Parts: sequence; C-alpha cells; structure tokens
Amino acid sequence: MKRLNRRFAVVAAAAAVLAVAILVGIAQAVSGSESSVSGAIAKKARAAAVVAAGGGTAREVERQDEGGAGVYEVEVRRADGSQVEVHLDAQLKPVGVVADDDKGSDKGSDNGSDKGEGGGSDG
Repeated sequence: MKRLNRRFAVVAAAAAVLAVAILVGIAQAVSGSESSVSGAIAKKARAAAVVAAGGGTAREVERQDEGGAGVYEVEVRRADGSQVEVHLDAQLKPVGVVADDDKGSDKGSDNGSDKGEGGGSDG
C-alpha cells in the first residue's frame, strides 16, 4: 500500500509540474510580448545586428513573437541618433531592417545600459 501511495505522489507531482509549465506557456502566448534574450546568443545577435544596420550600438535583443519576421529582434542606435530594428533568423542572418518608431516606449533608460554587451560603434 505504501508503494502505491508513493507512486501516486510521484505521478501527482509530475502532473502538477506539467500543469504549471502549460499555464506559463499559455500566459506567454496570450500576452503576445517578446521576451528578452541574454547570454552568448544575445552577444552574437547584437554583433550581427550592428553589421546589418551599418554600424551603431545594439541596445536590446528580444525573441520575436509569432507575427514578426525572423526569430530575434535587435534595437540598434546609429551614430546619427536614428534607431532601427534588425530582424534576424535562427542562424543570426538579417531578414529585415526597419525604422524603430517606438522610441517613446523604450524599456530601458538611454544612459548606456548596454555597456559590455558586444554592441560596438561606428568606425
């Protein structure tokens, strides 16, 4: 009987973990928001985006939602102050560069929060 209770507990715990994972996935899908990317892939994406934009500083890397072109979206500020979004595929190849028109909704401050992340500069 104890063995049956132990099995039941293990199955119940596994079901609970699965349910939480499903709920988190649904919440992310419903929210429609893009998620930030960090680590080595973000550093590589920043470098690729700066090249595709013709120079500048990469500010933010996000995983693209289902409706957008590419897999990653990188905001790049050019030397002239303009900002573009560079869309990259899974292999970090550019699939599009568009003017970034949401400067007013910038998630971070414009005080150099991207230091040390492989952004780069013109020149």
